[in-house]
Amino acid sequence: MTPMPFGVRRLLFFALAASSLALSANGIEPGRRPNIVFIFADDMAYQAVGAYGDPRMLLDTPNFDRVAKEGIRFDRCLVPNSICGPARASVITGKYSHMNGFYNNTNSRFDGSQTTFPKLLQKAGYQTAVVGKWHLGSDPTGFDYWNILPGQGIYYDPPMFEMGKRSKREGYVTDVITDLSLDWLKNRDRSKPFLLMCQHKAPHRRWSPAVRHLGHDGDRKYPEPPTLFDDYAGRGLAERDQDMTIMGTMNDDDLKLVDCPEHLDPEELKAWNAYYQPRNEAFRKANLKGADLVRWKYNRYMHDYLACVKAVDESVGRVLKYLDDEGLADDTLVIVTSDQGFYLGEHGWFDKRWIFEESLKTPMLARWPGVIAPGRTDDHIVSNIDFASTFLEIAGVDAPDDLQGRSLVPVLRGEAPADWRKSFYYEYYEYPTPHHVRPHYGVVTDRYKLVRFEATADLDSWELFDLKTDPLELKNVYDDPANAGVVDELKRELAKLRRDLRAPAQPPREAFGNRPLDEAIKKP
Repeated sequence: MTPMPFGVRRLLFFALAASSLALSANGIEPGRRPNIVFIFADDMAYQAVGAYGDPRMLLDTPNFDRVAKEGIRFDRCLVPNSICGPARASVITGKYSHMNGFYNNTNSRFDGSQTTFPKLLQKAGYQTAVVGKWHLGSDPTGFDYWNILPGQGIYYDPPMFEMGKRSKREGYVTDVITDLSLDWLKNRDRSKPFLLMCQHKAPHRRWSPAVRHLGHDGDRKYPEPPTLFDDYAGRGLAERDQDMTIMGTMNDDDLKLVDCPEHLDPEELKAWNAYYQPRNEAFRKANLKGADLVRWKYNRYMHDYLACVKAVDESVGRVLKYLDDEGLADDTLVIVTSDQGFYLGEHGWFDKRWIFEESLKTPMLARWPGVIAPGRTDDHIVSNIDFASTFLEIAGVDAPDDLQGRSLVPVLRGEAPADWRKSFYYEYYEYPTPHHVRPHYGVVTDRYKLVRFEATADLDSWELFDLKTDPLELKNVYDDPANAGVVDELKRELAKLRRDLRAPAQPPREAFGNRPLDEAIKKP
């Protein structure tokens, strides 16, 4: 064979190198399509994840923290509508509620005929599965396998629908969802890359712990958030008029002051009663009032909520172990996140819904060996509407033009794209029940929030918060003349975001759920 001339070899070498770099520009080896494991908790507060370093140090979460240590922690993952069902619709469509049609948990039903990223991955040869909480009203589409809880689901021996057929599973719901997820992984078609969406019910309200976690905190007295006794001075009617306080809204069922849950076997029932009954008797005997009563409720809430988180953390550990044992870790992007944030006593509240930090910001951790440098943190404004574009890019699938998020791949690689979003649009609809949180929309930047509470018979107002000088969001400074320029600039940005995102001047009446029709008025 005639030797190739040196000059030709040199040109060929650089051509191949350039080709390899081009094919690997997104951090993926040519021909390699990573697996995707998406672990989705429900109402998971970032304050409860150890990796976020809340000064109260509420709970040890070694498996959440492992993902952060081996990957990246996002500090500004924001949601466009802080409520369960709409968040799920945004994840799978990459769109805001007003574009995917799922506005609230009351009367919205997801149109499964629309394009979703699982459908596109499935079409591209991925094996797809969703297990756990679905909460979108219609059956899943775009999945080779689905096994979901009806509605919100229950914590013990949960009924489930496996490919449309109802069954009953014995055990604690977080363990059941994990078992089913791992069973699917073990029995999948190993010739294909896969998408697994492991979607937990926990730590959603009633916050019912696994029996093994009763007493997990040794009757710890939890440090109080500085705003536990917030009187809402310095803000408007909306903050005062809500119905989501630990003091007034949290009920005996939430607090385990009534009968234990159904479906516990005799040994579990014995353990449940052994934990709660003596503590409940001591509580009733103390006849607490005022601030002392709030503190008792707060500590009971923390015990139960964090016990539910503890089980989800164990689930994350089991999934990571399977990936390790099967040699899949290096070929798998793992995302651990939630549908939105949650209040753990801040402002005296539980639940979510608001544009304010504890509700707006959801935990997000990601691990992708060889792409994400371990131990990183990131403060780009990212969102659950970005997941669809991200997953499609790493699978080598073109994203539809109408997606409203963008791929996180460059951010995962450690880049700082110059054109990355500097502001974020938020809109919440569901009113008046539950929790009587007024519909509102607004713009969020790294420093400010400008919020518009919709025009109704008793409320038509703007609020401005400066996160630099007021990180606890205690004072509306909209009317401060010193902020006039900031207000004007943010109003222009808000109008631009609404145009770009095609937000309607007046959403359809059904967007507001139970809202009286004469209040479904929104000024352009």
